[in-house]
Amino acid sequence: MADRLKGKTVLVLGAGCVGEGWGNGNAAAATFARQGANVVCADMNEEAAASTAELVRKEGREALHLRTDVCVADDVNRAVALTVEKFGRIDVLHNNAGISDRAGPVDGTEENWDRVFDVNAKGAFLACKAAIPYMQRQGGGSIVHISSIASIGWTGHPMLSYQASKAALNQLTRMVAVQHAAQNIRCNCILPGLIDSPRIYSTILPVFGGDVEEMRASRAKAVPMQRMGDVWDVANAALFFASDEAKYVTGVVMAVDGGITCSLPH
Repeated sequence: MADRLKGKTVLVLGAGCVGEGWGNGNAAAATFARQGANVVCADMNEEAAASTAELVRKEGREALHLRTDVCVADDVNRAVALTVEKFGRIDVLHNNAGISDRAGPVDGTEENWDRVFDVNAKGAFLACKAAIPYMQRQGGGSIVHISSIASIGWTGHPMLSYQASKAALNQLTRMVAVQHAAQNIRCNCILPGLIDSPRIYSTILPVFGGDVEEMRASRAKAVPMQRMGDVWDVANAALFFASDEAKYVTGVVMAVDGGITCSLPH
């Protein structure tokens, strides 16, 4: 089905990729473009944002790239305002920005805790705060957040600030959805599972002593479907939430994980 986002404008926060290839941010932006959307690509790394914007243009859609720190209200307000200035509206806010810190309650630092919460939770709050008034005036919109299965269960790695901040993002999603449902503003959240993306090669691979094949095999074995997902699995879920096919779907926190959360101990 083509043109599911025809005539729509999407702002992607965290649109870059931490390494070579496809990550959750640029894959989502390209997927939105392939379905007819113009895309504003915002990222802390302006070069990465520009690279994603070029991918959007290659799909035949218009794009704008911005350096945006989601922890800074002025940056986020500017990204939303420029989106509306260039395209006349903001139909979809896709919040993909996120960071992690490998630490538990004892070895974690207050500084890192605050930084992770600033990006993962405060960043989403600032984005909603900036975008919702425009969506109210235009008669609706869709907000899509990227959380993690780490927000609802133990995944084998101590990343307390990440786990807690993503749990906060889940509840932020639900509350925004309820408060603004009558204004036709939908808010949904995706919980990616064990995804084969560039990020795991910098955050998870060291745990396996740099052995890529061991890491891949271990992660695949943990999933009921016996394989990792990929960034397109996440992007396609985001596309559904962004599209009118999900016009009666809001407040959903949905795992895209090959069934792993069904098998986590509770």
